[in-house]
Amino acid sequence: MADEKNTEKDQAKKPAAKKKPAAKKAPAKKPAAKPKAKETATKGKGDAAEATSKTADSKASEAATSKEPAKKAAGKKPAAKKPAGKKETAKGESKAKPKAKPKPKEPAERPVVNARARFVRVAPRKARLVADQVRGLPLEDALPLLRFSTRGAAQDIRKLLESAAANAETNHDLVADDLLIKDIHVDEGPTLRRYRPRALGRATRINKRTSHIAVALTPEEL
Repeated sequence: MADEKNTEKDQAKKPAAKKKPAAKKAPAKKPAAKPKAKETATKGKGDAAEATSKTADSKASEAATSKEPAKKAAGKKPAAKKPAGKKETAKGESKAKPKAKPKPKEPAERPVVNARARFVRVAPRKARLVADQVRGLPLEDALPLLRFSTRGAAQDIRKLLESAAANAETNHDLVADDLLIKDIHVDEGPTLRRYRPRALGRATRINKRTSHIAVALTPEEL
C-alpha cells in the first residue's frame, strides 16, 4: 500500500513538473504580439502619409484649377469692371456729398441816373480839375463845394448835378440827399476857331474849346 501511494505521488508530481515548461512558453508568445503592434503603427503612419500626400495633391490641383479662372477674371477686369468701379465711386461720392448750401441772394442792382451837358463853353482841362474834386462824393457834400468854388467850370458842373438829382426824383422815385456821384467824366467837344488882328496886317487864331460833361448818380444804400 505504501508503494502504491508513493507511485501515485510520483505520478502526481511528474505531470506538475512537465507543466512548468508550458508556463514558461507563454511569455515567449509576447514578443510575437509586439511586432504586430509595430506593423500596425507603421501601417498607420504609412496610411497617414498617403492620406496627407493625397490631400496635398488634391489641394494643389484645386489651387491650379482655381488660379486658371482667377487669371481669366483678372484679364477681363480692366475692360469690364472699370466702369462699374467708377459708378460705385460716383454713387459713394454722391451719397457722401453734403447738401448744397443755399446761395446767398445777390444784392439788387442799384439804379443809375445819368445826365449829360454837351457843348459847354469851357476847356476840358479846366473842367476835369473840378470833376476830379467831386468824383465819389455824396451829392449833399458836392453841391456846397461847387457853389463856393472860384473856378468857372464849377458852376456848369453844379447845374448838371442838380439836373441829374431832379431826374432821379421824378423818374426813379429816389431821394436826392441819398445820392452818390458814381462817375463824372469830361470829353472834348468841337473847337471854335476865331481870329484876332495883329500888327502889320497879320491875324492870329484863337481856339475856343468846348466840353461834353457826363454824370452818373446812384443811391448810397437801397
